Amino acid sequence: MAANSIDRISIIDGNDLNRKNRTGIYVLNESKKTLIETSSSPSVPFILDGLCSLGIDPLEIEYIILTHIHLDHAGGAGLLLKHCKNAKVIVHKKGARHLENPSRLIAGARAVYGDDFDRLFDPILPIPPEKIIIKENGETLQISDTTTLTFFDTPGHANHHLSIYDPISNGMFTGDTIGIYYRELKDDGFELYIPSTSPNQFDPDKMLSALSIMEEKHLDAIYFGHYGCSRNTSEIYKQIRYWIPIFTNYAKDAFNQGESFEDRVELAYTTILSDITGYLADLGITEAHPVFEVLKLDIRVSSMGLIDYFAKQEQKVL
Repeated sequence: MAANSIDRISIIDGNDLNRKNRTGIYVLNESKKTLIETSSSPSVPFILDGLCSLGIDPLEIEYIILTHIHLDHAGGAGLLLKHCKNAKVIVHKKGARHLENPSRLIAGARAVYGDDFDRLFDPILPIPPEKIIIKENGETLQISDTTTLTFFDTPGHANHHLSIYDPISNGMFTGDTIGIYYRELKDDGFELYIPSTSPNQFDPDKMLSALSIMEEKHLDAIYFGHYGCSRNTSEIYKQIRYWIPIFTNYAKDAFNQGESFEDRVELAYTTILSDITGYLADLGITEAHPVFEVLKLDIRVSSMGLIDYFAKQEQKVL
């Protein structure tokens, strides 16, 4: 199905990267109907189909909330507005100008995805400034008589990252700031959560601080951008805390050993992938499992962000 009910909250599968259970668009079916995330533009037909299956007219959508402006979360916002004509887009103050003029977003994504960019993301349409609402840390949004969402500034994955607290489910929509949930492994009886350290604003200390915000709220649910709801919050915190130092230690070694950016990324990618492969092998998950298709992509992109982080650290020292 295009949309699956999670209590009063539904998730639409955006089929990002032509994969199921990859990127989710959340629907809050309140009096002021609200979407959280849009995925990229190729996901828009799936969103429209999902809304139809929920009995929601796109013209009923009043708010489209973006956790951050990376294209797999926000790239489809401009195109979706063509259908959700009454909606306003809510974003972090550091992301707003890039929605109005997405040229730098496009250039950054082309650098990462190369020849695959058009297939994965095109078109990326600018959003008129009058359609944009900025939310800052601690600000709220009332979407019904009983539901007021609260926004938290949660950098670590990106400096323009918001997490959104829903008091009814005692849940947080976390985008990428505390990692990725690999739903493919749930049928095997195992949960895997790893940090998303993609270019170019990864910061391990800020990511751990964002995680502490979630922990201190004693959440009952975390709604991941990739992908879906998990109620096993203690396991999420444990695994992200486990993997962040492993990622950074391998990347630091790769940065010190490699001569070029590409060499360093390859070294980091190889060592991180090897560790995760061994970790999963101990649980009976072999490299033949379909999860490795997306794991390899995520680890490669995360390796780029890790090496970029250490390059910036070196520049600070100099």
